[in-house]
Amino acid sequence: MKLASLRTDAGIVAAAVVDDEVVDLSVAAPELPNDAVAILISGEAGAEAVARAIASGKGRRPLNLSELESPVQNPQKFIAVGRNYLEHVKEIGEELPKDPTVFSKWNNTIAAPYADVQVPAVSDRLDFECELGVVIGRRARHVSEANAPLVIAGYVCINDYSVRDYQMMGGQWVLGKSFDGHGVVGPWIVTPDELDPHNLPIRTIVNGETRQSSNTKNLIFTVERLIAHLSGAMTLEPGDLIATGTPGGVGVMENRYLAAGDLVRVEIDGIGAIENRIVAEPTPVEFIGEPAAL
Repeated sequence: MKLASLRTDAGIVAAAVVDDEVVDLSVAAPELPNDAVAILISGEAGAEAVARAIASGKGRRPLNLSELESPVQNPQKFIAVGRNYLEHVKEIGEELPKDPTVFSKWNNTIAAPYADVQVPAVSDRLDFECELGVVIGRRARHVSEANAPLVIAGYVCINDYSVRDYQMMGGQWVLGKSFDGHGVVGPWIVTPDELDPHNLPIRTIVNGETRQSSNTKNLIFTVERLIAHLSGAMTLEPGDLIATGTPGGVGVMENRYLAAGDLVRVEIDGIGAIENRIVAEPTPVEFIGEPAAL
């Protein structure tokens, strides 16, 4: 099953994707939540309701990729993992890590799968990172690797856009990873029954040139290992998003950064693709909002 977030005149609604068509679930199954993650959290009952909606033929129309929003709208936590592919660790000249390298991306980064992505006004060192994303579906703490699959709602493509000079400021990565709109997620959530997360070809294509190409079998720390590690430190909540790391071939290693006009596509076989036109940030204007009403 593939669940998406669809932009309509009535707002953002949950949708199911079937081949080259989309089923607006607010029309075909109005009893369901208008949120893809919430439907997945509801488990078997939600899946059965979606199957009935698909079979009904209601709310069905051709899929327009530009109408898709991020299938994960507002995760409580957007957790990212660095140095988690063999070839990426080799290209940066480091030894294999003994434990996962974990950092965070903030929710302001969440962007639609086909949104424009800005080169920030304060830097010209915008880089790409294709990543397999894991969507958490059940509240979980101290989960074993054996039971980790029980808490996974599904998988997405992520482009962890990174502003490299800001990433290296101050000895931590968070700021360079958290510019507005630099966490592209989509195109939909694919449920775990449809794929093996550790055997998925993954690639980044920039202006038609393949810049990253690997397979998730090359992950150093598996999805299950990451969930066990993270849940030992924090309670994972439904809708939390984990970006599992990027393979070799990132632009910073060749001093090849993204510029306005570039077209960046991330593909993961078995899930789909996300694609972004790179644009320049408009001339910055200082903005201070009105004080909140008491």
